[in-house]
Amino acid sequence: MSVPQSVNRSTNQNRSTMSDQAKQTAHRVASGAMEFGHDAAEHYVADPAKDLFSLAKSYAKDNPDVAAFWAFGLGVLVGWKLSR
Repeated sequence: MSVPQSVNRSTNQNRSTMSDQAKQTAHRVASGAMEFGHDAAEHYVADPAKDLFSLAKSYAKDNPDVAAFWAFGLGVLVGWKLSR
């Protein structure tokens, strides 16, 4: 007992339509995830880094001698570790 050709064609068309819909949905979800990841990175990484840098700059303006001591000490430490 075989399946009529018209039924077989409509089944293939439904499968291709469902496949196209699945691709579109996957693309939409991937785009949303990428946008969410970019926003999260901006919020959790870039903004705090900017805040820490501005805090360090204001501290260096208020206490230039202490900031110079820390910069010298960190430079000696990094130079020592890189020369090994």
